[in-house]
Amino acid sequence: MATTEESGDRRDNGKSVRRKVPRGAHAEIGNVDRDPVELLKISSEGRVRRLVPLRYGRMIESPFAFYRGSAIVQAHDLAGTPNSGLHMQICGDCHLANFGGFATPERALLFDLNDFDETSRGPWEWDLKRLAASFVVAARHLRHKQGVADDLVYQLVRSYQARMQGYGEMGILDTWYDHITFDRLLEEETSPNIQRRIRRGMERAADRTSEALLPKLAELVGDKWTILDAPPAVFHVRGAHTLFDVDDDWMTAKDIQAAAEKVYKEYLGTLAPDRQRLLSHFTLHDRAFKVVGVGSVGTRCMIQLMIDSHGKPMFLQIKEATRSVVARYFKGPAVSHDGRRVVEGQRLMQAASDLFLGWTKGPFGRDFYVRQLRDMKLSPQIELMDVEALGRYGALCGWVLARAHAKAGGLAAEISGYLGTSDRMAEVMVGYSNSYADQVEKDYERFVAACRSGRLEARTDADMAADFRV
Repeated sequence: MATTEESGDRRDNGKSVRRKVPRGAHAEIGNVDRDPVELLKISSEGRVRRLVPLRYGRMIESPFAFYRGSAIVQAHDLAGTPNSGLHMQICGDCHLANFGGFATPERALLFDLNDFDETSRGPWEWDLKRLAASFVVAARHLRHKQGVADDLVYQLVRSYQARMQGYGEMGILDTWYDHITFDRLLEEETSPNIQRRIRRGMERAADRTSEALLPKLAELVGDKWTILDAPPAVFHVRGAHTLFDVDDDWMTAKDIQAAAEKVYKEYLGTLAPDRQRLLSHFTLHDRAFKVVGVGSVGTRCMIQLMIDSHGKPMFLQIKEATRSVVARYFKGPAVSHDGRRVVEGQRLMQAASDLFLGWTKGPFGRDFYVRQLRDMKLSPQIELMDVEALGRYGALCGWVLARAHAKAGGLAAEISGYLGTSDRMAEVMVGYSNSYADQVEKDYERFVAACRSGRLEARTDADMAADFRV
């Protein structure tokens, strides 16, 4: 464990960084003299062509939906801002909807970051800025007043600051052992209203399992379970409802079964022997394409239905990993496999990770990572949160992000020294978040105009589903 003197020296080193990059410098929103539509086109390259309009259709719903799907735009902009020089593994797409609950291998319900598609090495403050701005964009979407939005950012940043100070005084092993469980949240919460919400979340999570999902996604035909087509969200790649073009390499490949078996075998090789043995008790029944999220729409994402000898199901998700938007605009170490980048970044930042998290390479050179599709996973329902709940949620996200950064970077004392104990960083982040939310709204207007003019094509889920109705 570090001595008090060592911790103080490290804090002083962090504080000294302010001479080069004052905290007030973080109010800058960066280089916004760019076309967000062109950046979105870049991030859509390589996706399933007929699903790109669905991506835009989901983004056009609101400025907040647009923000969720446009991580590349903010990464571009952040690259034009000063950074502290304290670099580590960061989430890369750290907005408020990318936190949630899930079960640890020990079956405890954990609250943590849960999306690492864009994880990479970068400045810690990029995560904090994307998270803080997401609260202002969301607050405006929910029609809250300016003061409410400002207070959400303030609570978030002050929580991050206080928790980072605590981690700066802890040994690194204690930091790695730290888990933010729902039981812990319940014990620490004093508001009856928030306690009820936590208990309700725990009840919801308990029902979100592969067993509960099975009858919704599949049907038993004879002795084999088959995933049901529900385009555009779920479909078999070579089935009657496919959204793949006929000349796509996944459609023209000769022996797709052998290729899939090779992909799965390579994935197994990234798991510990006990996990491999566990998976050997399951038999493959079916696999299909499943569209997920907002920003990921159009990337190749399969679900694989596995059944054990007792008829119990498990869904694995095989998700394409492309180049991180952070890596596009911040020079970090070379990456040889983006699926491995996601997995190793997730393991580094999360307090506990999926039992079956691994990576593999597709038959045509694309990188993938693998995880369970659903294991007591719980997403925030911000539309149902009152102001008190949103404030608590912001403070919780600040805590989670501080823990993830402290664990991944081992620089908690330095970051704490840089942040200090005053309100200065919180005030700066309030200013940044409002300015950047203004920019998001301008970008959203340009995006909507591009969709209306035909420069981009946007289609809703309902619109595309209608194509398949008889």
